[in-house]
Amino acid sequence: MKVEFRECDPFDLWIWLEFSTVPSSMEQQYIEEVFNSWFFLGKLGGFNAENLQVQETGLDISYLDYDEDVADNSMMSLMHNMAEFEYQSNWARCWFDLGTSDAIAFDVLINTLNQFSKDYVTIERLIIGGENADWPIPAAKRSAYADNN
Repeated sequence: MKVEFRECDPFDLWIWLEFSTVPSSMEQQYIEEVFNSWFFLGKLGGFNAENLQVQETGLDISYLDYDEDVADNSMMSLMHNMAEFEYQSNWARCWFDLGTSDAIAFDVLINTLNQFSKDYVTIERLIIGGENADWPIPAAKRSAYADNN
């Protein structure tokens, strides 16, 4: 799976998927579940790079003394909004307002989609941000999502 980053505005971000074939309705459900789960974790503040106590501890996490004060005092890192998925031929896209979630969210999504592509339906390309010449965003749709924030 090729990953491309284009112009990224976290408050007005389109994510594009190019599949090797037209995804079936079941495959569409799977991909939507991946993104819904990712968004739900983000909406609950799961992608907060300011509070990575377990990751920063290293390999030996046995008897880790987790500091609730660090967790409680870190800046909120919440995703705000997600539109419905759209499909056209072998493409899928979805709009997001990632709010204040940190860039670790992209790593989690890329890692997830990379494995998803190997196990379920082949994703040729993941495009994060910008426009897609193969499937332009109508100006009315772009401004409607951005204005609803």
